[in-house]
Amino acid sequence: MDGVIADTVMQFINWYDKDYGIKIGVEAFHGKPEIEVFPEGVMKKIVYSPGFFRNVPVMYGAQEALKELMQYFDVFIVSAAMEFPQSLPEKYDWLKEHFPFIGWRNIIFCGDKSVIGTDYMIDDHVRNLDFFKGKTILFTAGHNIDIDRHTRVNNWEEAMSFFKKELQNSQNNN
Repeated sequence: MDGVIADTVMQFINWYDKDYGIKIGVEAFHGKPEIEVFPEGVMKKIVYSPGFFRNVPVMYGAQEALKELMQYFDVFIVSAAMEFPQSLPEKYDWLKEHFPFIGWRNIIFCGDKSVIGTDYMIDDHVRNLDFFKGKTILFTAGHNIDIDRHTRVNNWEEAMSFFKKELQNSQNNN
């Protein structure tokens, strides 16, 4: 969810500017985890702030892409939300607002994504992909820019191209 359909980097940038009056660009996130971008304790303060997860911008193209994917796949939204338990209602309300076409049965809030047994997983963190048994897709984010394992997509347009090829290959093999 975060970093794939929810643009958490933009949310960090906006909150940091609002709370501290300091504007940073997305390039500040290149090659490092989000926690290293901010002074010590700032990221934790931001993610525990009421409204942080509720007001995250939607990742460009995500809504249209998921609607289309749902025509061919069972789509599940998976978030390791237990790290920030206060985020659960905010994330759920955010999904209801921005992705109302995804039913509650297809939303999984967990602590460890290794329990997920789907055919594909799109994620921005390799820690969630490294142990996944299906096909892995790394959604580009500043913190993973130097990672070269896993199939990479830079945006939802590229993700859709990947899945269209997968569907075509599947049809050719039947």
